[in-house]
Formats: sequence, C-alpha cells, structure tokens
Amino acid sequence: MSNPLLKNSVFQTPVRNAEVMTISGTINKSIILWVLLAVGAFYSWTHPSLIMPLMLPILLGGFALAVILSFKMKLSPFLSPIYAVCEGLILGIISVYFEKLYPGIVVNAVLLTMCVLFCMLAAYKTNMLRATPMFKKIVILSTFAIAFAYLIDLLIGAFGARSFNFLSDSFSLGSSGGIIISLIIVVIASLNLIIDFDLIERGAQYGVPKYMEWYSSFALMVTLVWLYLETLRFLSKTKN
Repeated sequence: MSNPLLKNSVFQTPVRNAEVMTISGTINKSIILWVLLAVGAFYSWTHPSLIMPLMLPILLGGFALAVILSFKMKLSPFLSPIYAVCEGLILGIISVYFEKLYPGIVVNAVLLTMCVLFCMLAAYKTNMLRATPMFKKIVILSTFAIAFAYLIDLLIGAFGARSFNFLSDSFSLGSSGGIIISLIIVVIASLNLIIDFDLIERGAQYGVPKYMEWYSSFALMVTLVWLYLETLRFLSKTKN
C-alpha cells in the first residue's frame, strides 16, 4: 500500500451491529474536508502577511495531527477537519509564492490535479488500472524512494550544502532533467490514487467502522495535496 495512512489491517476485521463505512459516506466526508481546506487556503491567500509568521507552528501542528491520526484513527472525525484547515493555510501560502513567480500557475495546477483525479477514478472504475499486488509493490517502492530522496535533500540543505539538482527548484528550474524527474514524481503521485480508491472500496465492502469514512477521506486528501504540490513544481520548471 503506497499511502501509509491507509493500512491493509484496517480493512480486515468487519464490524457487526454498528454503523459501517460506505462509499457515499466517504465522498461526503471528503467534500467537507476539501471545503475546509479551501477555506483555509483562501484565507492565507488573501492574508499572507498574517499567516506567514505562523507557518512554522502550523506546519508542526499539521505534522503532529497527521502522526496522531495515523495511530488513533478513531479520532479522525474530530482531528481530520482541523488538519484540513491547517493544510489549507499552508497551501495558500505556497500557492501565493508560486503565483507571484508565475502568474496563472495556481489555476493550471488546480485544474490539472482535478483532471488527474477524475482520470484516475475513471481508469479504476473501468478496470484500466487495478491495484494488483505487483502494481502496489511498484508504487510503494517508488513512493518510499521519493520520500527518502526528499529527506536526504532536506538534511543536506539543512547543513548548507548543495541539494540534489532534480529536487531543488533553485538548481533544476529550466533543466530538462529536472522536468523529467518532476514529471515522474507526478505520475507516481497519481498512481497512488488507484491504491487509495481500492482500499476505500474494500473498506466499504468489509464493513469497517463508520469513523473510517473520515480517516479514508483524510488519507485521500494527503495524496491529492501531494499531487497538487508536485504539479506546481512541474509547471514551474516548464515555465523556465
């Protein structure tokens, strides 16, 4: 499983005599979380000077919430909406930064992210792409490799050394190699959606607890936020 927030063990034990997870319920919870994220993003977009000094505590708070949710899924109905607002505030600031550099890039990134979402959903529903064991292994290994590369890049940058050309915008903008690597990362992020769809569908089939609708919506949002950020990076490199 590529998305570490969606664990196979979560979907293995059905719940009896209780409200259970459904596809429609998960969709409704996803809409709520995305509305909250959009509200947070709009506020930081329109008030960047107020949010910018708070970026570090918001980042740390969002990370803490994600860690708690990954271990305490029963808290997802209460914590996932808070996380969505925090994520929106952060995305708003990041979007403002890219928009100042390349006017119009945010709209393009949002549209491309939505197009990828619906294309992946269509590919999944028509069985063009299925989350087979081999598919999962490839996506999982690729995702962890990307995460490891970003971690190494961050650590090297923290010590003032030059980071990897294919990850650091300051070195890879306008580079054909950087564009290709960024496109590959976008593709891997997109393929994560197939595994997310599969796990959500199986969760509904197995009758897992109702709170998993919130948790699954939160996990899917994490994948889509990653896809949006990578799309922003890819488009910014093509601009140069």
